[in-house]
Amino acid sequence: MNWDWLRSNVPALVDATVDHLILTGIAVGVGFAISFVFALVIHRDRRFYGPLAGFSGVVYTIPSLALLAFLVPFTGLSLLTAEIALVGYTLLILTRSIVGGLDAVPREITEAADGMGYSWTARLVKVDLPLAVPLIIAGLRVATVTTIGLVMVTALIGEGGLGQVMLRGFNFRNTTAVYAGAAVTVALAVVIDLGLVALGRLATPWTRRS
Repeated sequence: MNWDWLRSNVPALVDATVDHLILTGIAVGVGFAISFVFALVIHRDRRFYGPLAGFSGVVYTIPSLALLAFLVPFTGLSLLTAEIALVGYTLLILTRSIVGGLDAVPREITEAADGMGYSWTARLVKVDLPLAVPLIIAGLRVATVTTIGLVMVTALIGEGGLGQVMLRGFNFRNTTAVYAGAAVTVALAVVIDLGLVALGRLATPWTRRS
């Protein structure tokens, strides 16, 4: 490890970390919004589960480099290209977790809500979604940590955050840059994962022990 290089490149590492967080945040945020719509459509009509889950599954199975290579002729070496790929990889995880959370709501609870006169929308907002939060948070954790890792690959099209640091390290045979980029990426994943665990506990106080 070259400690002098680390000390002199702290600002660059901070900037790369911020870029990494922005790329991850956009991908997970947009992916969650799309997946939430998918899940509501499926929850309303199970006939849509096959097509929507199938589409999400096909996108998820495409290797990241192949997907980026496919997109570049249409959207160029851009942030849009990176985000389309990153969002695509979140859809299967998030859609399944939201649908799984909604399906896990006990039938007797939904029947009681229906018996109390709740409309479908009111029951969804006041009963189904709050009880589905633990599984939704679990899906968010997986999708977020996965996306943090995948962001590294977008360095090949000029994005990538910490991936850019590692790529330059490989190109210039600077092992310190490679190790620093990898270490910060892992630390980022751990911190965000723990943050989502805390968020889940705050959002579901009834799951805590008294």
